[in-house]
Amino acid sequence: MRYDLPEIDAFTRTYWDAAAQGRLLVRRCGACGRAHHYPREFCPHCWSEDVTWQEASGRGTLYTWSVVHRNDLPPFGERTPYVAAVVDLAEGPRMMTEVVDCAEGELRAGMELTVAFQEGVPVFRGLP
Repeated sequence: MRYDLPEIDAFTRTYWDAAAQGRLLVRRCGACGRAHHYPREFCPHCWSEDVTWQEASGRGTLYTWSVVHRNDLPPFGERTPYVAAVVDLAEGPRMMTEVVDCAEGELRAGMELTVAFQEGVPVFRGLP
């Protein structure tokens, strides 16, 4: 069993199919106009069910992070150390993710990041 891959259901299939194609989606509320992530069938800000999928720009800034040196769940143990992070998306919501291709000493709160995809899962990397 792998703990790094999502359990895809009928509602989240659109999100994961887009990610497999290298596209990041968020949900946008037609009532209040705010975007949110993780995908939900209602707006967590105003509770409206008038929400649709929107392609995100893929830009974000690093809010916080932690370097994980030990994780016994497969396949994380093979990937340590890795950077678990929270990223502020340009569209507004915060997203739990991983930062890749960036040395630990280069990480800074507020640094600009861009989305990348590994095995159909969105991760982020620093801008060149």
